[in-house]
Amino acid sequence: MSEEKSVAYGQWVSLRYRIYDSLAEPIEPEARSLVYLHGVQRDLFPKIEQAIEGLGPLAKLSLYLEPNDSFGDYDEQLIHLVARELLPSAIEAGMSFEGIPGQPNDGIRYTVTDFTDDVAVLDGNHPLAGMGLRFDIEVLDIWPATTDEIEACDSDQS
Repeated sequence: MSEEKSVAYGQWVSLRYRIYDSLAEPIEPEARSLVYLHGVQRDLFPKIEQAIEGLGPLAKLSLYLEPNDSFGDYDEQLIHLVARELLPSAIEAGMSFEGIPGQPNDGIRYTVTDFTDDVAVLDGNHPLAGMGLRFDIEVLDIWPATTDEIEACDSDQS
């Protein structure tokens, strides 16, 4: 008699997922895969982790998350104009920096969204901030973690 597997604390879970915007347009061209330790690693948004709790292999679900349950609301205070001279000369839109150049590091990753000869616009928001998102998720496999794996992952999260 085989043991029923389901997503629970201390189980490794292999997922395939795809993210869509509120107009049902895919955010990325392909689905992505993820393996994580359920209830221990913080690799998933809490609402997704709650939604897949108890599901078995090959289960599928579609879940809509508001911005406050995913990447947060768009925060205009995370937009900064920075003197171009503080940035590398070969600047391009899409480049990113840890912290705002010329200021103490605040731990936020800023992306160059626009620039002129004198100024660059740096945005500290996640690219999906402020968006409602739909996640299509398939549980691929589930297997138990060892006590050592749980302890190692738990201490990494502290």
